[in-house]
Amino acid sequence: MNVKERICISGLGYIGLPTAALLANCGYTVHGIDVVPSVVETINRGEIHIVEPDLDAFVHAAVHSGYLKASVKPAEADVFIIAVPTPFHSDLSPDISYVLSASRAISPFLKPGNLVILESTSPVGTTEKVKAEIEKAGVDTASIFFAYCPERVLPGHVMKELIENDRIVGGLDESSTQKVAAFYRTFVKGAVLETNARTAEMCKLTENASRDVSIAFANELSMICDDLSINVWELIQLANKHPRVNILRPGTGVGGHCIAVDPWFIVSKSPEKAKIIRQAREVNNFKTQWVVEKIISTCLRFRIDHQKKPKVACFGLAFKPDIDDLRESPAIEVVEKLLIEKIDCMVVEPNVETHSHFTLVSAEEAISKADIIVLLVAHKSFKKMIFPSNKPLLDFVGLPY
Repeated sequence: MNVKERICISGLGYIGLPTAALLANCGYTVHGIDVVPSVVETINRGEIHIVEPDLDAFVHAAVHSGYLKASVKPAEADVFIIAVPTPFHSDLSPDISYVLSASRAISPFLKPGNLVILESTSPVGTTEKVKAEIEKAGVDTASIFFAYCPERVLPGHVMKELIENDRIVGGLDESSTQKVAAFYRTFVKGAVLETNARTAEMCKLTENASRDVSIAFANELSMICDDLSINVWELIQLANKHPRVNILRPGTGVGGHCIAVDPWFIVSKSPEKAKIIRQAREVNNFKTQWVVEKIISTCLRFRIDHQKKPKVACFGLAFKPDIDDLRESPAIEVVEKLLIEKIDCMVVEPNVETHSHFTLVSAEEAISKADIIVLLVAHKSFKKMIFPSNKPLLDFVGLPY
């Protein structure tokens, strides 16, 4: 495949934009699509709207070299990549409307020989629905190649892992698998593993569900240890000295657009059999409510002891340390529920400048004014702080460990 061939990427978020910038820096001409005009304008200035190490340099170089341009509308290309969100409905069923909308949008620009690649994390069978949606638009798909290739990157390390991590490519037929795998091998240093579309879709969901189950064990353990007056962080450190034990770290819950969402895609397809997967989701969701109850209980004790309402400083809003991604964040849920209970909260989040619902304050102001300090996210900057010993400290992330 000629590196000068054109790429059209739908969705310029946490995966689409890094992918677009990477491909542009590899010599591909990339046309990126996003439905938010301000995002398009930001990218076309060579700037970024999300926090990710090294992404700013990649985007700046890609835009100023002329290889990356953003727009609100698709354009003709040789390779079409769909990297839009796949949330779930209120009943926990998958919402693939963004994927289907992106499929319809690119339909007028498709021609024989094109590759259509779905990267959005999706329930099994979605790649087939992408093809069907394009056919509904009147496109002859006989000579178009369809495949699923999920991202497998860690926020904070995306630019490195897009290149170095192994990738899974699953086509709707063997020729699609081979064509799309050949495309990824032009810029991926890791192994490009070939399978079919349904297996590739399920593999992505399985990876995240497996993590969710492991985190659920840690979160459940943390609540049991609290009942038994055991330091769960010390316990896990000791247990992990066993050569075949690797207990993960408990936290405020589970957030993000992957681990907190993807297991429900499996449950929706096989609700009677996905018992452990469902239970893990419920445990991790309950952990967040348990955190809220612990904070409220501490506030009540403070009010009884001091005859006044306490000020609570909540440290962290992101769904994991050292990123600005707030999607499905359990920390946000905690703060929202505290506010519903009329708890006087201050919020510290060093990776976000503003928030639509919360007024953010500096860590120094929060420590100075707070009566109770709550650690919800283990940001590196928090680890360097010295918290006063004369104020209640609720650490749900094991900051010193």
